Amino acid sequence: MWTDPRLVCLQVFCSSLRSCCVKRRVVVGLRRKEVDIQHPRCCRPASHHSCLLYTRPYSTPGPPRRSTPGPPRRSTPGPPPRSTPGPPWRVLFFGTDHFAVESLKRLTSARSSSERIVESLEVVSLSSDTQVKKFADQNQLPVHPWPPGDVYGRFDVGVVVSFGCLLRESLINQLPHGILNVHPSLLPRWRGPAPIFHTILHGDTVTGVTIMQIHPRRFDVGPILHQTVYQVPENCTADQLGATLATEGAQLLIETLKTLPERIANRREQGETGATLAPKIRSSLSWIVWEEQTCDQISRLYRAIGSRIPLRTIWMGKTIKLMDFVGNCQVSISGHGSAPIPGSVRYLRERNTLAVCCKDGWVGFKAVVLKKRLSAADFYNGYLHQSRTKKPSHQNQECRFLSNRTEAYQMTECTDTRAHHPMTCTT
Repeated sequence: MWTDPRLVCLQVFCSSLRSCCVKRRVVVGLRRKEVDIQHPRCCRPASHHSCLLYTRPYSTPGPPRRSTPGPPRRSTPGPPPRSTPGPPWRVLFFGTDHFAVESLKRLTSARSSSERIVESLEVVSLSSDTQVKKFADQNQLPVHPWPPGDVYGRFDVGVVVSFGCLLRESLINQLPHGILNVHPSLLPRWRGPAPIFHTILHGDTVTGVTIMQIHPRRFDVGPILHQTVYQVPENCTADQLGATLATEGAQLLIETLKTLPERIANRREQGETGATLAPKIRSSLSWIVWEEQTCDQISRLYRAIGSRIPLRTIWMGKTIKLMDFVGNCQVSISGHGSAPIPGSVRYLRERNTLAVCCKDGWVGFKAVVLKKRLSAADFYNGYLHQSRTKKPSHQNQECRFLSNRTEAYQMTECTDTRAHHPMTCTT
């Protein structure tokens, strides 16, 4: 027996005592149908019995229930219903600083170019005072706070540049072509948040930019889609290299988007051979150990971090910042008695420079900061000259810059640990 599901409750009457099964015409929905009804109480005396209609069949089954298929339930985000096989793309951009702004500029220009690489562009920002947020506001780009809401079906691909946060897997899966990352190094060398600083700090002569697909649980380990090589100029600073690689990376990003499906199809996984970590730069790295660092090492250190964190040393028990590095200096040691020891300071009057002895020579600085900023001449007249005349018996001790070994060694140990166990250290 088959009954219409629209039937809720129905009462029928039975007047026969000979059988517990009778036929009656009953109203089902808006139609009259003849159905078999099983009487649950057949032993009652002759009278009109009321009973409830059983909706469970007791005889031959009728036609199967027809149900119209609806949309499947979404327990986890699946592929968006609309994704294009090629450009123009709907792009969701993640970024923070000046390096990221260069890529955002190129994407903004690509919306109106004849090549039609970008159809729409929206931005995710960590806070309201980032350079990316300011650029987006100036160019009327929609901005989403971090983390963004549901982006299902609204974008084709994401782009991450200098963002600093891991993106959850559910967000990545909502974008049909994944999320691309513009990374300023030749991966797998210098994975991490500070690849440009470590390129300069370690004296690399070759670097580049990598376009990769991001991994949801680890930084900078995803498959590589595109790379370009760049020769590092001699005596280049981290700021100069960063500006150049930002431009190179923006151009490489546009080239990748032009042929994105082909790039994804031919992507290559990163190997672990040659992999190094580029941890965030800490202020303790700025302490100079005169006895151990060479002229070249101090030069690289200054060019890597000097514009953000001044190099530091100890003068008469106080911290002094060394400013305006000028490189190697030629210093005559005749007439100064014994050979100089690391940390010894000389004033070169003809160059208005303070020369400091290190492991293999002398390096020069044009200014220092003690209580306030002082030129080399001011420091010599106010401090260096007086200390020599007042305490000649302690000249070797008082006229030297001393190394803060405790701070410097802590940073060295941390860096060594990260280099050998890159995946167990966080920044």
